[in-house]
Amino acid sequence: MTEDDGGAQAGETHSDWEVEVEARGTRTIVIGGGIAGLATAGLLAREGHDVLLLERGDTLGGRAGELVADGFRFDTGPSWYLMPSIYEHYFRMMGTTAKEQLELIPLDPAYELYVEPKSYRHKAEHVTVPKGREKVRALFESRERGAGEELDAYLDSGRRAVEMAERHFLYNPFDRPGPLVEREVLRSLPELSNLLLTDLESFIEERFQDPVLRQILGYPAVFLGTRPSDAPAMYHMMSALDLDEAVTYPKGGFRAVVDALARLAVEAGVEIQLGAEVTRITSRRIADIPSRSRATGVVWRDASGDEHVVGSDIVVSGADLHHTETMLVGPKDRTYNQTYWDKRTSGPGAVLVMLGVKGELPELAHHSLFLARDWHENFGAIFDKPTRVPDPASTYVCKPSATDADVAPDGHEAVFALVPIPADVSIGHGGANGEGDAQVEQIADAAIDMIAKWAKVPDLRDRIVTRHTRGPADFATDYHSWKGGMLGPAHILSQSAMFRAQNASRKIFGLYYAGGTTAPGVGVPMCLISAELVLKRIRGDHSGGPLPEPMR
Repeated sequence: MTEDDGGAQAGETHSDWEVEVEARGTRTIVIGGGIAGLATAGLLAREGHDVLLLERGDTLGGRAGELVADGFRFDTGPSWYLMPSIYEHYFRMMGTTAKEQLELIPLDPAYELYVEPKSYRHKAEHVTVPKGREKVRALFESRERGAGEELDAYLDSGRRAVEMAERHFLYNPFDRPGPLVEREVLRSLPELSNLLLTDLESFIEERFQDPVLRQILGYPAVFLGTRPSDAPAMYHMMSALDLDEAVTYPKGGFRAVVDALARLAVEAGVEIQLGAEVTRITSRRIADIPSRSRATGVVWRDASGDEHVVGSDIVVSGADLHHTETMLVGPKDRTYNQTYWDKRTSGPGAVLVMLGVKGELPELAHHSLFLARDWHENFGAIFDKPTRVPDPASTYVCKPSATDADVAPDGHEAVFALVPIPADVSIGHGGANGEGDAQVEQIADAAIDMIAKWAKVPDLRDRIVTRHTRGPADFATDYHSWKGGMLGPAHILSQSAMFRAQNASRKIFGLYYAGGTTAPGVGVPMCLISAELVLKRIRGDHSGGPLPEPMR
């Protein structure tokens, strides 16, 4: 038997090695200071690992970023605080609570809808989605007789799906069949099979006729990186999260979430190095297993261009999985090579539009959805080949100044618009005050004009005092995002749950993956779960649900 740098003997099984390094105390490197990287670093430090986190930028947060300009503050990524139980579980794993770390403000109304006018003579249809299930039920019933009762059944089913997912699927490393053959899962197989094999759009259309109600229930698919006709009906659980549970806002925006994760990680002992771009994950072949290697550390480059080599027992990449697998490891060590990616479906790209506006905008709630009337045309432009920018493009608009006075100067509003478009880096980069690439700025102009017309703010453009945009090329440059997508692989059936790229390399012992581009999927709650999945992999824990929360 020979021995490599990690101290484990060649020829040992993966799980044997994991148990050994976990038991002796481990030097661990985490690549990326986004949500997943910070969450993973914190958990592993509390586990006893000596953790070094390397972040290429000069701030933490990754896609959960922040732009500060001219007295305004904008979240440049997630802005919906959903699945509070997952945040709470993570914070409890870190020995605290969400209440201690964040100030969460319930939103009422939950959000507003503006639906494209039927013609130039008509006004946009405006629908308020209230806070609370009973009020939402009344809204549904007011638009379609019997829809209130149908909504109750829909949300009850969604709640069961959420509970089943959290107990058996979201926290499941899918490296053993045991959790999938538990009695509760087997008992639920007929319902689960129907939810997995039926698409969300069909599932909704069987139950509701009103087109606006269908859009309310179908639009959450966009936050999963796909369209309702491609998402499994299992994802109807998303409506149980935003219609049944209260929609809340963390004061300070998602920067407050990032700050909390960073604070807890440092308190746990994590060392954070900013301005450190990892250029290679180093490994050594295992003599007795020619097809496998063992992680030995990373090479990283600082802002001056100097290279540094750091050894470790474990490497966790919170970077985009495509970048990790095609750029940071050698061809023989790739679990997911380019051929794999050529067969994957990307989620949408996006143009982000951040506006500082003079005066008040009572026409906009904290969250608003501006939806194209021709649902299929809008999604077809984004996902069908050849792709094109939708016209009009359904757009999500956030006005955090409705809830948080600190994000804008007195007498002004902060407005953020997210326009889903094809994941295509050729659309270009954004910029400040109209100086981005032409197509990005055209998309931004169209979004501003749509908001002005549909929400009846005719002087909106004249009141803009600062404007910043970002496009798909910025996602590629800033986050090494595959195809310039804003989220990662779409949550179609073949890219969900056990079919999604998992959290451990099959070629390199000691290399793990966290973040929205790997299991369990996109979104801040899923990134928190991915951190726990890495911990499970390292422990050799094959359970399907969340880990027990430690005593306070």
